[in-house]
Amino acid sequence: MAGRNGRTVRDLRRANRTAVLQRLYFDGPLSRFELGPATGLSSGSISNVVADLVADGLVEEAGSVDSDGGRPRTLLRVAPTSGHMIGVDVGETRVRIELFDLALTELARAERPLTPQRYDVDVITGHIRDGIAEVLACAHLAPERLLGVGIGVPGIVEHTPDRGAVVHGQTIGWNAVPLEALLRTDSRLPESVPYFIDNGAKTLGQAEMWFGGGRGAGNAVVVLFGSGVGACLVTPEVEHGRAVEWGHLTVRVRGRRCRCGALGCLEAYAGAESLLARWREEGGRPPRDTDEETALTAMLAAAYPPEGTDPDPVALAVLEETAEYLGAGLSDLINLFQPERILIGGWAGLQLGSRFLPAVRRHATAYALRHPAENVTVELGRLGPDAVTVGAAILPLADFFTRGGRRAEPVLQDRLPAWQTALEERRA
Repeated sequence: MAGRNGRTVRDLRRANRTAVLQRLYFDGPLSRFELGPATGLSSGSISNVVADLVADGLVEEAGSVDSDGGRPRTLLRVAPTSGHMIGVDVGETRVRIELFDLALTELARAERPLTPQRYDVDVITGHIRDGIAEVLACAHLAPERLLGVGIGVPGIVEHTPDRGAVVHGQTIGWNAVPLEALLRTDSRLPESVPYFIDNGAKTLGQAEMWFGGGRGAGNAVVVLFGSGVGACLVTPEVEHGRAVEWGHLTVRVRGRRCRCGALGCLEAYAGAESLLARWREEGGRPPRDTDEETALTAMLAAAYPPEGTDPDPVALAVLEETAEYLGAGLSDLINLFQPERILIGGWAGLQLGSRFLPAVRRHATAYALRHPAENVTVELGRLGPDAVTVGAAILPLADFFTRGGRRAEPVLQDRLPAWQTALEERRA
């Protein structure tokens, strides 16, 4: 039966379960008495919802606390083992796959290094499939117990009703790749386990907003600084974040060629790949036959050597110029969106770290309008190199909470022929 606002009793129960689960997850352990004010639900509703969640195995007791003159109050928390998620980071140097319990405790991980220019679709999908199987076997977990698999990828992700998630990754040579359909061909994962595929910058932003430096901010930008650069915008209107192709904002007309094919993109000056290329072009000597992370470490060591040693002037000059480009790029985000916080993450951003940050802040302030610049803080992300993977695992977790702690419905069979059609079109 639907009420005047169109909501059914089932909708109301789901919303109440969601409210209790989320409060226990973010603020728990809490007593039933504390859950009332925290959720806005009556004591009767709290009792009913908690009883349902305990019966479902989603909530468990976690000790007790003294009350004012009465019996001790039992504390409740979300049961960590009541659900499991896999997070996948299709990164620029490796594919990282991690298995988590509901408390986002890592249970197992697998990594597959990527050699330069190895974004072959079959290679990436093979790494994801094998990595999922590996972490499940390592933890002795049946795949049916998964709430879902979250995957962060480079590029724009289009969610279609017939082909699932389709990835438009221009910088890596992916043109409308039906990634979800390709992964569905692996019979090792049941059709009932859903995939949640989104842009890697968005999954980074999701992680930082839930557990990192973005907690408590209503308006923030989380920057992914790796081989390229991207960003996730979080506002009250877009609370789960929206990926923006910030790295392909033009910063110099007829400038350097970006890996997307255009001229003068921010990524052509501020991404780690271009940073190392500019060092090489100016006469620097990055170590040969190494990955980007190792080469950037060498560049930083050359630019900022131990006290008493002269720095490499070329490496230092390129890094200083990169700080200015990055700061100028941040000023555009400040002027356009007026965030209260900007967080810089990604493997390159974390490597450059606090030594690089003051110059970036200085240039961002200089290029931005004074009022929004005075009301924003620019900091490093707090979750480290696993932030994209954690954020990817949050995608099925957030969906689980939205459903009131119910698992996602099995994949509709009538979608499978369309997926098969998508695969046949790609192979043709």
